[in-house]
Amino acid sequence: MQAISDVVKDLSNGNPMDRLICGDVGFGKTEVAIRASFIMLTENKQVVVAAPTTLLAKQHTEIFGKRFDGYPIKIKMLSRLTKPAEIEQIKDDLSIGDVNI
Repeated sequence: MQAISDVVKDLSNGNPMDRLICGDVGFGKTEVAIRASFIMLTENKQVVVAAPTTLLAKQHTEIFGKRFDGYPIKIKMLSRLTKPAEIEQIKDDLSIGDVNI
């Protein structure tokens, strides 16, 4: 809860956030990222979530998708397994603001 509170405070001060959230598996890092993303989306910003593995990127995409189900939020994933044509489409969509996360 302290990390969530600190991140919300960081995002509210108008400056780019300079914070690293770290912890063991199951300690809520994804929850912090979801809440921070939602705050930024309500400010009409795009969000990038970086993951160290393709598997974790896929898991985050699924979790974010479930949490934001029912909201008009578009989520796309890029990884080494993304096909070149799809990469170009995602880049185009990002550049025109058609992808939120």
